[in-house]
Amino acid sequence: MSVQDSPFQSVLATSIASFLAYKRALGRRFDAEEATLRLLDRFLAQQDVHVLSQISPELIDAFLKSRPRSRPRSYNHLLGTVRRLFDWLALQGVLLPSPVRATPKRNTDPHIPFIFDKETAGRLLCVAGSLKTNPNAPLRGVTYRTIFALLYGLGLRVGEVSRLYGEDVDWQRNLLVIRETKFYKSRLVPFGPRIGALLRDYFQARHHSPSIAADTPVFTFSRNRPINPMTISLVFHALVPRLGLTVPRGVSSPRLHDLRHSFAVGTLLRWYRTGIDPQSRLLQLSTFLGHVGPETTAIYLTITDQLLQEANRRFEQFTRPVIQGESS
Repeated sequence: MSVQDSPFQSVLATSIASFLAYKRALGRRFDAEEATLRLLDRFLAQQDVHVLSQISPELIDAFLKSRPRSRPRSYNHLLGTVRRLFDWLALQGVLLPSPVRATPKRNTDPHIPFIFDKETAGRLLCVAGSLKTNPNAPLRGVTYRTIFALLYGLGLRVGEVSRLYGEDVDWQRNLLVIRETKFYKSRLVPFGPRIGALLRDYFQARHHSPSIAADTPVFTFSRNRPINPMTISLVFHALVPRLGLTVPRGVSSPRLHDLRHSFAVGTLLRWYRTGIDPQSRLLQLSTFLGHVGPETTAIYLTITDQLLQEANRRFEQFTRPVIQGESS
């Protein structure tokens, strides 16, 4: 039995299980939140908390201090998960009032993601492709090169790439089936000839055939277990220093999720340059990315110098007849 499948042990065991079931009934995966609540459950059991009245603001503060977080965002996620649990319990009349008194930390880190252009992404794929193999990770280079290409070229989440199986690659229609990802949504993601050729080369190298068993992970070093998303992230961060990047002031250091940001920004930039109204296509991009709605997609559309230049160019084209008319 895995840790995630094991039952809760503390005085809040039933309440935590009910809270998770409630959130998941709303379409939330809540996996990271469950991991946090398991920490709380273990802490309460270790503190010999046997009755709800023992759960005081001081006890919750002690739990938060027992899980130090160097980054405000990480701490706020920890605090927010605990707060949502106790707020829900208060609404249910289980525990009144909520014992959570701590306040979020101010996040002073830069929020602007690093955007990979084609040249920079190409260097990443080249460096990834040069990774040496080892007994525990055969064909590392071609594997990670293909993974990063899917993240950048199709805007997939790392968990979505990790969870791809043989049945999810449809060669007849040239698309990937992304199953029950965030918010338990499934979607079809088409790919073009370049991604298709990259996938075929990888399948030929890894599986010696484009057709693999339906229950075989596409990206694996052990044939029956997919590569963990955290492992993919660690490899990415190990490769970044080799790219010789110049991170602009106010921009965050490159993260793996920035490849998804870069896909969204690159798509918007292509629309600008080809005369397409981005507003009219935002719903399509939202569907492609697997978002709940366009407002979520808008978060990814970071303003870059290139986007500003294209927006200014389109504005000038729009206003030029008016300006010329007034000056004549």
